Amino acid sequence: MWSFWLIAAGIFLAIEILTVGFLVFWLALGALLAMLVSFVTDNIIIQTTVFIVSSTLLILFTKPLVNKYITKPLKPTNTYSLINKHATVIIDINPIDSTGQVKVNGETWSAKSEQEIAIPKGTEVQILRIDGVKLVVSPLK
Repeated sequence: MWSFWLIAAGIFLAIEILTVGFLVFWLALGALLAMLVSFVTDNIIIQTTVFIVSSTLLILFTKPLVNKYITKPLKPTNTYSLINKHATVIIDINPIDSTGQVKVNGETWSAKSEQEIAIPKGTEVQILRIDGVKLVVSPLK
C-alpha cells in the first residue's frame, strides 16, 4: 500500500506546481506520512486517518507560519502606481459623458473628473484613483 501513498504524494506535488496557493503541498506531506505508517501496518483505515489528520494539522498550523515568511507585500502595478501623480489634460474632460484624456509619464489615459466639473485642455490635475479603465482626477489648486 506504500506505493499508493507515494503516487498520491507525487500527484499532489504535481498539482501544487500547477497552482499558486501553496495548499496542496500539505496534502503531499500527509500522503508521505501515511506512506511511512503503511510500513508499520497494513490497516487502510489507520493509514487514511493518518493522512487526513496530518494533512489537516499541517494546513492549520504550518500554512499561516509559512505564509508569514513567504508572502511578499504586493507592489503596485503600473496602473496603481499612478495614484497621487500629476498629469496634464490633453483632451477636455467633460463631466456629462465622462470623456477626456490626460497624459502622465508619457502615456495617454482616459480620465474623468472627481467633482463632475469640466476641466479644460492644458490643466494640471492630480490622479485620485482608478475607476475601471479611467483615471479619476481633480484639478490642482
